Amino acid sequence: MDARDVCGEVTMLNLKDRVQIQTVSGDAAVLGDVKLIPQSRSLTVRWTYGGMVWHCPVAVLVQRDGQEETIPIVDVTRIAQLGFWGLSVLFVLIAWAVSLRQKRRG
Repeated sequence: MDARDVCGEVTMLNLKDRVQIQTVSGDAAVLGDVKLIPQSRSLTVRWTYGGMVWHCPVAVLVQRDGQEETIPIVDVTRIAQLGFWGLSVLFVLIAWAVSLRQKRRG
């Protein structure tokens, strides 16, 4: 097998092999009769010569007296970041529209 065959195999990976999203449970912590299990979601992106993994917490699973309760984790920082990103895109679009309008007038 020559180098072209190996490179051909690497580049022929399908989307399911390159991008994966999964929910992962962490190690359980036991406090008396309560068992706490953290859960996170991970996004894995692979490309030919590397990749990236991004984790974010999503919930805590609480097991007590034979019952389970899922407590969601709200990531306020991420919500704020997305809000600021959205505002910045909005301001860029407004500035672009104003610039186009001025060019048409003058």
